[in-house]
Amino acid sequence: MSGGGKGGKGGKGGKVVDKKEGKRVPVSRSSKAGLQFPVGRIHKAMKSRVNRGGRVSANAAVYAAAILEYLTAEVLELAGNASKDWKMKRISPRHLQLAIRGDEELDTLIKATIAGGGVIPHIHKSLIPKRPQKKFSSD
Repeated sequence: MSGGGKGGKGGKGGKVVDKKEGKRVPVSRSSKAGLQFPVGRIHKAMKSRVNRGGRVSANAAVYAAAILEYLTAEVLELAGNASKDWKMKRISPRHLQLAIRGDEELDTLIKATIAGGGVIPHIHKSLIPKRPQKKFSSD
């Protein structure tokens, strides 16, 4: 076994040696994974909601954080495009609604009602009045 310390495979334990002073500087799991979402908080939340004595893999928290970050970025990109189309600088609930309902995969994933999102305009084909066809004379 490796020397002292808690668990792991003998690595630096979440710290990087500072070259100037030779001290170990803490590095977050989010920055190690290259994520913006907090891996530690997500791990803590997952442990509090599981029934098996709070045992959740560290990799599970990183994976969940990556999924949440990807989905958030996807929704925000589409909502940002909708707000730019309307020449607005702020994303409103309406823009979120249009972004989610406009994308088929996000629509099936997110079935929640967005407060202040409005409705998506849609008229069924059978309700649209048919145009009268012009009759051609055979003269």
